[in-house]
Amino acid sequence: MRKLALFALAVSATLLAFLPSLRAQKLPLTPAQPAAPASLEDRRKALNDLFHNYWEDVLEHDPEFASSIGDMRYNDQISDYSVQAVNDALAREQNLLMRLASIDPTGFTDQEKTSQDLLMRRFEMDQEGAEFKEWEMPVSQMDGIYSDYPRLAVELSFTTVKDYDDWIARLHALPKAFAQVTENMSIGIEDHRVPPKDVLEKALDQVKQLANQKPEDSPLALPLKKFPASIPAAEQERIKTEMLGAISKEVLPAYMRFARFLEVSYIPAGRMKPGIAALPDGKTYYLFLIRRTTTTNLTPEQIHQIGLDEVKRDEAEMLAIAQKLGFQDLNSFRAGFKTNPKLHPASADALLAAYKGYLAPMQARLPELFGTLPKAPFEVVPVPDYAAKTSPPAYYEAGTPDGSRPGRLFINTYNAAGRNLYGVEAIAYHEGIPGHHLQISIAQELKGLPEFRKYGGYTAYIEGWALYAEHLGKDAGFYQGPYSDYGRLEADIWRAVRLVVDTGVHSQGWTRDQMVQYFHDHTALDETSVQTEVDRYIAWPGQALAYKIGQMKILELRDRAQKALGGKFDIRAFHDQVLDAGALPLDVLEQRIDGWIAAQKAAAQ
Repeated sequence: MRKLALFALAVSATLLAFLPSLRAQKLPLTPAQPAAPASLEDRRKALNDLFHNYWEDVLEHDPEFASSIGDMRYNDQISDYSVQAVNDALAREQNLLMRLASIDPTGFTDQEKTSQDLLMRRFEMDQEGAEFKEWEMPVSQMDGIYSDYPRLAVELSFTTVKDYDDWIARLHALPKAFAQVTENMSIGIEDHRVPPKDVLEKALDQVKQLANQKPEDSPLALPLKKFPASIPAAEQERIKTEMLGAISKEVLPAYMRFARFLEVSYIPAGRMKPGIAALPDGKTYYLFLIRRTTTTNLTPEQIHQIGLDEVKRDEAEMLAIAQKLGFQDLNSFRAGFKTNPKLHPASADALLAAYKGYLAPMQARLPELFGTLPKAPFEVVPVPDYAAKTSPPAYYEAGTPDGSRPGRLFINTYNAAGRNLYGVEAIAYHEGIPGHHLQISIAQELKGLPEFRKYGGYTAYIEGWALYAEHLGKDAGFYQGPYSDYGRLEADIWRAVRLVVDTGVHSQGWTRDQMVQYFHDHTALDETSVQTEVDRYIAWPGQALAYKIGQMKILELRDRAQKALGGKFDIRAFHDQVLDAGALPLDVLEQRIDGWIAAQKAAAQ
């Protein structure tokens, strides 16, 4: 296995050295390959065929993702987590990259050129990322194979006997997948590529919780909670017997073996320092993660300073609210938060109701702000119990394009009485409407774009839009109460703090205690959220940078458009330009908006 992995890296390194000239010159294929089609019609067909082939490859080799978007062809299969599969995926992408680069874009529409460039960019990033062997560190307290399938059970629909039998087939395959992941992590130990002990201990707690449940109580048995009336009683009994048997005899023992591996072998090998710089190539890896996550060339030092500046700006606005309410400073204002019963939900149901109470008025205002609105349904639900302790306050999971599964805003009701209500409004707009649900659903429903763009992920765009949605709530006249308006700023400073803390731990050698202290010095986040957030940044280096960087770019582009177009500026048209091409890298988004501004100005002359 080790030789195989190193072979893939060597091939990738060779290709990466060739990529700059490949992009610049659109070099022809090697003599062993057929010449690229010459006519526009043939080249367009070659491009669309490649898009189709790539998408089919994604679905075939990531059957869980296929199922999650409603493609049921691979519902009885699970991913191959082996090193061989990693190498095969890289080889397939290398082949597609060569083919893609050989297609002359002359005469293509702007969208076709964008699609070609975006897919090439994705391939290049994957090839470059192969150097860092992310498959060796596939588990943290945030995610991993142990949580992937319980989450998938919630996402899937079970309406036929085949749906249940497919799920049982996946359960039978899970022990092999656990073994593959364990082998990859063992290679990681040898390569000194292991997450910090602290986050792994929290992952172990989750694995043990799942391993020690009764089969019928396992989230993997969720499909048994409710059978469609169309399934005969005898079939229901068979399905129940087979599913619980697979869970008890195969899956739970696999969880137990995995827990033992974590406890005996993996956690003891975990690194002591929280920052990614502790890895052998950690500094270079962090620079790569910043580029991949933010789609910018900003340095850690630049991002750190942006964070400091944004924290200072937000604190000035927060202080103004505190002083209007009769407080001299933020510390005295925040001191009463914990004991003010109006700022905390009385129960989990009250917390859910608070979110729904803000979302309904916003939903009614959407036609004033957007020309394009999604058809996908939307609902608010609690985070599953097994994941609640280590999950963020809220998160969104996309629905299916056909509407069979709605987009869902998951609310963390763990320790509900200890959570705050002043932050609920901002989170509702971010995770729900007009944030993630609007953006992701519109992307999935777009016509005329290749499928990979409808589901493409650029974190700076996706999370930047969601944070922009919080700001948009203020522009639309919401946040009427001073505490909710403070909560909006608290949410914004939270993302600014991320810039400081993430770069602090991963590029400046901060300790976990320094991260926690900076949060307490500059926010009023509850202790549960602070601890969870700090662990998240440690587990996902660079991911938290995307929010503020993306939001600031969208606000910058809106301001640019308003100044350029004056009275001709239409907020609905601007939002449609931002959303109606799917998720984009920030530089591509900027080019799109600049082109739109130029077209608007020309039309007005």
